[in-house]
Amino acid sequence: MQKNNEIKVGIGFATGRKSFQKVLRTNISNWEESGLVENKRISLNVFVAYDLHYNKTKVTDYTNIHPDLVKRIDSSTFIGSVSTQEEIDYLVRENVLTLEETKKIFGRGYAAKRNAVLYNAIKKNMDYLVFLDDDEYPMAVTNTRDTAIWGGQFVLSEHLKNIKNADITHGHHCGYISPIPYMEFNDIMTEGDFRSFIEAISNDIVKWDSLKAVMKNGGITYADTSILTSHDAVEVVEENHSKFISGANLCINLTNPKRVFPFYNPPGARGEDTFLATCLSDRKVLRVPCYTFHDGFSTYNHLLEGVLPIKLKFIRADNEKVTTRFYNACIGWIRYKPLLLYITHRDCYEEKIKEMREELKDTLPKICEYFGKPEFMNILSELEKYHKNVEKHYGEFLETQSIWAKIMAYFAKRI
Repeated sequence: MQKNNEIKVGIGFATGRKSFQKVLRTNISNWEESGLVENKRISLNVFVAYDLHYNKTKVTDYTNIHPDLVKRIDSSTFIGSVSTQEEIDYLVRENVLTLEETKKIFGRGYAAKRNAVLYNAIKKNMDYLVFLDDDEYPMAVTNTRDTAIWGGQFVLSEHLKNIKNADITHGHHCGYISPIPYMEFNDIMTEGDFRSFIEAISNDIVKWDSLKAVMKNGGITYADTSILTSHDAVEVVEENHSKFISGANLCINLTNPKRVFPFYNPPGARGEDTFLATCLSDRKVLRVPCYTFHDGFSTYNHLLEGVLPIKLKFIRADNEKVTTRFYNACIGWIRYKPLLLYITHRDCYEEKIKEMREELKDTLPKICEYFGKPEFMNILSELEKYHKNVEKHYGEFLETQSIWAKIMAYFAKRI
């Protein structure tokens, strides 16, 4: 039974890593430290959508939460293929959706996992839902006189302080956010070549100057001390039909489910946060002053045991793992870029695709030679494939929203 005035907070993870339990322990301890665990007016409810194939994990890697941690939260919901199928059967049985429609919401990929978390949180009457990633930790790192200085971050508290008066709040990220490694340019690939390549495949948010600074730092983004010491959330302004958000360190206000949008990405692509960002014209989005540290290369798991390095490692493009991660990121970007352009620059879409094609034809041979990886040429064929299907993907994007609206209308009828 919900107590009067109790605020029901959902904390959602879409995960596939064995390190999940460590990350959860750190976060729950962080909520305790910030006073949320003992606050009787706030109930903390964890939602975990897990993927057993991503890293060959088993169900118990997620569900075996230590009894000491279980005591500190109010509930936990685990979302695997069986429980998702039960929800699909329920929605079909109640005549809310057809079986075909459920596949658009709970199908495959990152968006489907996030939608499953969002759906379960709304079904269980959560007021707010905070998405956290399993490779992000509640801490910030700054670079002071060439030394890494660490500080804890009360991520959940910061969102709860601001979400009441907004539709969405999202925080900042530091650490290894960018998959682009440190590189030394040469005759094979100049800085100009690489800039042309990155501008062709990435979205408008990626600005070359800030990217170059991150590359110079060895792929590391440091926290901004002026944000760390600020207490003010800043309203996000719409730019190119989009209000920038990120997929984690993200809080969604669920108090009026009809204002909530689903996630979508084209098949095999990423960009679920980017596409959600294009739906937010008449929604209030706030950027809140808190950071998470993104351990993008899974190099710093021991941070969760209190081992804080004084210097962060440069990520260099001199090994297969780093090159492959960069290659996979490029494929992920190119797969969602056509749809993003179609949504945000419809009037000059064909022209922009043509420009991309020319830039890639010119720069890809140099990229292949520099990294010693001929597969980078696949980026061009992926562009053509996703460009060819852009209208189909746009139709799916709109259809996902109208199907989701049926679920929200159904939930809104409940007393």
